[in-house]
Parts: sequence; structure tokens; C-alpha cells
Amino acid sequence: MTEQLQMGINTFGDVTGDGAGGLLPQAVVIRNLVDQATLADELGIDSFGVGEHHRADFAVSAPEVVLAAIASRTTRIRLGSATTVLSSDDPIRVFERFATLDAVSNGRAEVILGRGSFTESFSLFGFPLDQYEELFEEKLDLFAALLNQEPVTWQGQLRPPLMNQRVFPPVEHAPLRTWIGVGGSAESVVRAARYDLPMMLAIIGGDPKRFLPYIDLHFRAYQKLEMAPQPIGMHSPGYVAATDEAARDEFWPAYKVMRDRIGKERHWPPMQRGEFEREADHGSLYVGSPETVARRIADTVNALGVARFDLKYSAGDLSHEKSMRCIELYGTTVIPRVRELVSEYDGAPVVSPTPAVPRADQLSR
Repeated sequence: MTEQLQMGINTFGDVTGDGAGGLLPQAVVIRNLVDQATLADELGIDSFGVGEHHRADFAVSAPEVVLAAIASRTTRIRLGSATTVLSSDDPIRVFERFATLDAVSNGRAEVILGRGSFTESFSLFGFPLDQYEELFEEKLDLFAALLNQEPVTWQGQLRPPLMNQRVFPPVEHAPLRTWIGVGGSAESVVRAARYDLPMMLAIIGGDPKRFLPYIDLHFRAYQKLEMAPQPIGMHSPGYVAATDEAARDEFWPAYKVMRDRIGKERHWPPMQRGEFEREADHGSLYVGSPETVARRIADTVNALGVARFDLKYSAGDLSHEKSMRCIELYGTTVIPRVRELVSEYDGAPVVSPTPAVPRADQLSR
């Protein structure tokens, strides 16, 4: 890698335990989250992301407001969403909010735009779920037009057109850093390339190398478009403690509660400890001592050739105190060790022998 690997963390603002068998109020969770981000800044972690959800088990429904509060207590860490559900929002308002965050943070804002794997926001804000794809495609098209910071003339099918209109405030040091969140479809990969935006892979289960075809597709799409490729990042869950045993024993109960709650909604079977152990050993779950987590992250970064790795450290009712300790170990020990290990690798990243092949119409749209 020609540039230093970027290492970040993110959270969905999971509602955490109160230490007495209950749950903390969401307001307290949000204040604790600001403390977590402040610690990450002090430790030199590169970025801090906050997810958007509209449900009882996650406290953050307005990431930009939380990030603005964090901006007031930090000086250097990049602040972004993980992710913003663009399909059920207004692209102009999203741009305005993140442009404002960029101003108050002195140029540290970034946004990850996604369709969202949770769909509560559609009914909450009055958007039809059967337009899931169409809403994201059209709104992303408008958002991309706003990045140029010039008067916008634009027309779509799902909202009134714009005619030579400006959006305020302008980003002081344009363009606004914007990623496209990709969960694992060829169409999403090609869409990110078509808009010339960096791609953030959400790798939350299974062997991370299964995403190699999408990375290969990313580069071939840019080759077809005759443009230099944008960076690729990835986000995966994980947790760091003093030892492998402590990390797994502390993280497993909270992770299972979260996984089973979501799984019940999606008709998944309850998670068993064996599945958890397999994910921690070979999949996309980075749980263990600092050395174990660092080696697993370095192996994945080398295999995929990504420029950024974000660890989603929160899970279910895992306590604020344990999250703070995880962040401390990640910043002080894991990150320098990962960079040391990555610098030792020789040769190019692994290339998939069986890449996904995009259709011609996908590359030309």
C-alpha cells in the first residue's frame, strides 16, 4: 500500500446494560457514545462512525446531531455516518446537514450513503418499501449532483425537478467526503464506480475473501470508465480484551442477544456458540486479544487490499465500560500492530480467480 492504512471504529449506538440487569435510557447511551468518540480521538484513531436507526434497540436516529456534539469535544478524528439511509431521507437535507457538520468540525465530516438493511424508516417517513431500489438510485443521483457545489438542474421520477438551484452551506474544502455502502451486490459496486465514489464494504459474516469478486469488479468497472479507481474500505464487527478467552466470553452474550433479536425478525435460527467461535476463528468477527485481532485484521486487509478498516465495536447490551476498554486497546495496541504487520507483507493482494462479471449495460449506465 502506498498510503498508510486508515483505521476507524463505528457504532450503531446499541442500548447498553445498566449493570443491574436492565438497560440504560437512550439519552444516557448517547452521552456515553460521545465519551467513546472523545477517547478514540485522544488515542489517534482515524475515524468514528455512527449508524442511523429508528428502533428501540439502537439509540441514534440523528447521527449528524450526535457527530456535531462529538465535534465540539474532539480535534482531529474524522466523523461520519455508518450508514445514512438515503432511501428514506431527502438528499438535499442530508447534504446540508453533513455540510454543516463539516463546518463545525473544521473539515472532518464524511457520509456513507446506503439503502439500509433495516426498513423501519420507510413506514416512519412515508416511503413505499416496494420502491426500495428506485428510491436509492434516484436519491443518490441527486446527491451526486450536489457534490459539485454548483447550481443544480436535475429531474427524476419520484420528486419535483430542480432548476438552477443552489444548496447551502457550501462545503468549505469541497468535495464532501462521500462513500457508498455496499453489502454485497454487483449492482452496488458498479453504481459506486459510476458516480466515482469510494466504496465501503459491509462484511458482517462469512469468509471476508468472498468479497474479492466485488473488489475485482470495482477495478474493472473503473478501467471500463477510463478513470483512476477510488479507495475501498470495509467495516466488520469485533471486540478487543486482554485475552482471547476474556474477549469471547465478554462479547458472546451481548452479541447473541443482538444477533438473535434481529434474526427473529428475519427468520434466522438462534445463534449457537459454535457458530460464533467459527466466525471469530475464520469469518468476519474480529474478537480476541490485541495480537489476535491485529493479525486477523492484517490478514484481511492484505487479502482484500482495502485502504481502510472500521471495527464495529458495540453489540447489544455490552457495557459502556467494556466498550471504552475495547477502544483503548484498539487504539493503543491493535492499530500500530496492524500497520506493522501490513508493512511486512510482500507482493500484491490476492486476486479472485472467479470474479463476478458485470453486464455491459451495468458498466455504461
